[in-house]
Amino acid sequence: MSQLDSRLALCASFVRQGKKLADIGTDHAYLPVWLCQNGVTPRAVAADINPGPLRRGAQTVAKAGLSDRIETRLSDGLKNIDAGEAEDIVIAGMGGELIARILDECTFSRDSEKHFILQPMTRSEELIRWLNANGFSILGQDCCLAADKCYTVLSVSYTGAPAADDELYSYLGKLDPGNNATHLRFVEGHIRRLLKQAKGEARFAALAEKLKKRCEK
Repeated sequence: MSQLDSRLALCASFVRQGKKLADIGTDHAYLPVWLCQNGVTPRAVAADINPGPLRRGAQTVAKAGLSDRIETRLSDGLKNIDAGEAEDIVIAGMGGELIARILDECTFSRDSEKHFILQPMTRSEELIRWLNANGFSILGQDCCLAADKCYTVLSVSYTGAPAADDELYSYLGKLDPGNNATHLRFVEGHIRRLLKQAKGEARFAALAEKLKKRCEK
């Protein structure tokens, strides 16, 4: 493997050098294979809830000659991952509410030494709202385009820090839409969805307007 798609590449960019990895929802195991091949990750667990994707992942690992460094494992979220097996945990390719549930059910998610790299396909605002309410801080965040859709990736860790009280925080996180075109495109997606919601509840229109103003340079 020589290349990841832009979504997985952005996830990879947040993985710390030399840290053990768990990739949750691994599917083809492209991410852990790439990280091991490029000397970022010494060992990894590639986990998926479904046997079919996990078999594909095992084939990718075997073809890369990395079966001694990457273990494939059936797991519902992080339930079958031990705390000592991973320092950086990627949870990508699923909805924001599901990612929040996985973190909530994880026995070691509030270990401040762990970094979680999260890539919600939908409802990123619900995920950020949960993170904010439960003492997780966003250490870094960026956006990318994949198949003409815009996605965000967050690197977070538990700090127990006071919650942000800005009502726009769940939509923006650490993004800077006034100075970054990709961030702007992502936030514009939120604005469109809020305006659709405003047809049933007027407060969403006001929220959309506030987001528009925050996007201005």
